[in-house]
Amino acid sequence: MPVGPTTRRRQLGADLRRLRERKGLTLEEAGALVGISKATLSRYERKEGTVKWPAVDALCREYGASDAERSALVELAKGARIQGWWRSLTDPVPESMNLMLTLEDEAVSEDHYACMYVPGLLQTRAYAEAVHRASEVRCTEQEISHMVGIRMKRQELLERAQPPHLWAVIDEAVVRRAVGGRHVMRDQLSHLLEQAERPHITVQVLPFSAGAHAAAAGSFVILGGPAPGLDVAYVDTIGGGMFMEKPTQIARYKLAFQYLHAQALDTERSGALLEEAIREL
Repeated sequence: MPVGPTTRRRQLGADLRRLRERKGLTLEEAGALVGISKATLSRYERKEGTVKWPAVDALCREYGASDAERSALVELAKGARIQGWWRSLTDPVPESMNLMLTLEDEAVSEDHYACMYVPGLLQTRAYAEAVHRASEVRCTEQEISHMVGIRMKRQELLERAQPPHLWAVIDEAVVRRAVGGRHVMRDQLSHLLEQAERPHITVQVLPFSAGAHAAAAGSFVILGGPAPGLDVAYVDTIGGGMFMEKPTQIARYKLAFQYLHAQALDTERSGALLEEAIREL
């Protein structure tokens, strides 16, 4: 799995902080050694904005990093400038989507709990159009088409030689909600069944009979990073998505997901429920 720019930047910030703390230096002390301000070094470690690789090289030398560590971090600093496929689109992607697209492009796994709609990576075009028309009521047809096109483009990551593993726990309410009408929903559920046959995609249904569960607050996704400590949880809200990466936050969402897939039907029974829902449409 290739490591993308945002993951590089996050890894760089975490490693710079680790090396500084290993050396026992404060931000102010470390910055003074290489001629940068405390605020600038703090920004480097908080993974915000661009970094200058000569400064990273100098910091590594002051921190007593090995040649291998220094070389790796300098390469991370240089590679953090590379941009993703969506940056070249004629119509720009909304700023709120940039981070999600970047993290998803770099993820090695995605754990979804969906209580409203089928996860975007598993949606048909017609279903996605219906979702966008319902949620973006003031958007023009051109804007909707643009957003749906991005969603379809996102799905290409599932066709990679080394795709991320997608594990979706879908509430039965999602299965029963006839988004776009019966024909659209029938095609969507059939598509979901087909996708669930792929080795890197797991689909489970959380039935109504499971009762109360660990994620009553709403849908979320855990994006698994290519290196330890790079996982991110994403929660979609009306006011905009929220990203969480503190270890305590990630741990809570991971625990919730563990409970959810334990409460959900196994893959065979989930498939049977989906087939039943298709017949009823």
